[in-house]
Amino acid sequence: MLAERDGILGLPMIRNHKTVDPRDPDSTPVYQLETAMGAAIALFAGAGALRAPRTRFAPVKTTDDLLAVRSDAYVLTDDYQVIPDPARTLGPIMVSLDPAYYRLIDDLEARFPYGPPSLIACEGLTVRGDVRFGRAVTCRGIVEIVNESGAQAEIADGAVVEGVVAF
Repeated sequence: MLAERDGILGLPMIRNHKTVDPRDPDSTPVYQLETAMGAAIALFAGAGALRAPRTRFAPVKTTDDLLAVRSDAYVLTDDYQVIPDPARTLGPIMVSLDPAYYRLIDDLEARFPYGPPSLIACEGLTVRGDVRFGRAVTCRGIVEIVNESGAQAEIADGAVVEGVVAF
């Protein structure tokens, strides 16, 4: 197959609409062109796929992922691998942050100025609305924080958050 295409894979093109400055939705619109490398498997006779468990890697594609790997739910090993903390007895942490307030790194850091909360005992963290986290916050179990007040809400320093918290 590669010989027929002179060494070119011929993968389908993906066009993503973006702006030059992701912080400014009114900045110059552009297209990001990319290919889906996963589609390349179809080009090789007899190719197969392996399913790697989430414990084998810690992808960071969104600020949801970034908050999780920055937390104590993950550790950095001596050989510089980011892995789930072996002391964590739960599966991978699921984090869902409101993209209206947390999509960009600057947004994330402004709302977590003292770093991420402790997530080692947290199964899932969902934040909807504008919420700022204080110092040394701990989340346990399944946590859902909802702020529909229209003003920024705050989780106090040292708070232990469990269940649903509404503002």
